[in-house]
Amino acid sequence: MTQYRPTVSDEYAATIRRWQDSIYQSEKARVTQQVEFLGRTFTLPPKVHPINATSDLLGNAVLNEVREGDRVLDLGTGSGVNAILAASKSTNVLAVDINPLAVRCAKQNARANNVEQRISFSESDVFQNVSGTFDLIIFDPPFRWFAPRDDYELATTDENYKSLTTFFLSVGNFLTEGGRILFFFGSSADLGYVNQLIEKSGLKKQVVASRDLEKDGLPVSYFTLKLSASAGA
Repeated sequence: MTQYRPTVSDEYAATIRRWQDSIYQSEKARVTQQVEFLGRTFTLPPKVHPINATSDLLGNAVLNEVREGDRVLDLGTGSGVNAILAASKSTNVLAVDINPLAVRCAKQNARANNVEQRISFSESDVFQNVSGTFDLIIFDPPFRWFAPRDDYELATTDENYKSLTTFFLSVGNFLTEGGRILFFFGSSADLGYVNQLIEKSGLKKQVVASRDLEKDGLPVSYFTLKLSASAGA
């Protein structure tokens, strides 16, 4: 397997670590919330990835991309947001997450939004418990390459980008001919390594949504990429 080698400076890595420490403390203090998002209501318990200020970049892309008849995989579903958005058009959605709390939360949110019958749920570490091929794969992975300290960091850290690397090495086996991927990521990570993975995969990429922000005086950007095996997909 491809081994992760950082492409960021030690100084930038230290900055990202400080940002992650802040996120970690915020997550430990978070309580169960109800959030309105893109016309739907979601319950977000602690230890499940929350909806945040950039979630619409992927959420709206899902609404724009899903076609009737698509078989859709929402990989790392969290609270089920993107699976539920996909199920507004597709009747064949699979939502998976490594975190059993997230899978239970996603089921409850699907039921609350009246799309439970359109979505199947499973615990899976990336593609471990996934079979078949998909017309659309949605992936919103952890940005940080640090080891998670506990369950509060499962949704935001991916030690040495093991899951991310596995995804790009394996995803071609799970796409139909002409299949597409919606991939959400940001520059508050090791973007150089991610670009290496995309280049090695041979997938064509198109930016379908992006937002530039600033954190601690540094520019950061977040984006949704559409990846496909061919430029015309």
